[in-house]
Amino acid sequence: MIEINLVPDVKQELITARRIRATVISGAIIATIISLGVVAALAIYIFGVQSVRGALSDDAIKKGGDKLSSVEDLSKLLTIQNQLTKINALNDSKKIDSRVFDVLLAIIPPSPNDIQISNLVIDAESGTLKLEGQAPSGYAALETFKKTIAAANIRFKDTNDEQVDLVLASDISTSNVSYGEDATGNKVLRFTLSFVYAEELFSPAIDTPSIVLINGGNVTDSYLGIPKSIFVDRATDIEGTE
Repeated sequence: MIEINLVPDVKQELITARRIRATVISGAIIATIISLGVVAALAIYIFGVQSVRGALSDDAIKKGGDKLSSVEDLSKLLTIQNQLTKINALNDSKKIDSRVFDVLLAIIPPSPNDIQISNLVIDAESGTLKLEGQAPSGYAALETFKKTIAAANIRFKDTNDEQVDLVLASDISTSNVSYGEDATGNKVLRFTLSFVYAEELFSPAIDTPSIVLINGGNVTDSYLGIPKSIFVDRATDIEGTE
């Protein structure tokens, strides 16, 4: 059988183009319908579900607020709870001032150089220890007291379990030195003594430090009692004089 194509090539191209156009338009219409469906679903979720959830949340918040408002002394309870959360941090950073009694036991000389303390002030900001007291035996006892403080060291173990010795006091000074009478009418030397203490003394990071005295091997009463100021280098001769 012989078939003869009577449709020109141009006509076939036109038919093909129309089919492609129809396919594209159909796809675009389907995509538009899907997009509109997605937009409609999002709109329903946003304006419907979210609004309902927001209303439920607002209602829950209102009920919770009413419940808290009904609690008696709520502000005080909140303040106490806030302070409780800081207790551990405060305990870790607080100074162990009670160690000052160990210091006094170590630095107060024995009889006859007795020292009596009437007032003690620890200034944590400046790192100074101030003592007000009296010495029944006078200047010798005060000088012994100063030398004992100067010879005191803090001894403790570091993180490597090695022994560490630190000088306890620096900038030791005395003031308001004068004679007076105690409660029994006896003559005593009154004084105020202060020094800058090593920060490790009251540090909670240092475990069980001890106070030791190091006098360079000289712990005699005569050494402790004689003021260092009386020992000076020998004066040199002035030329041209006999």
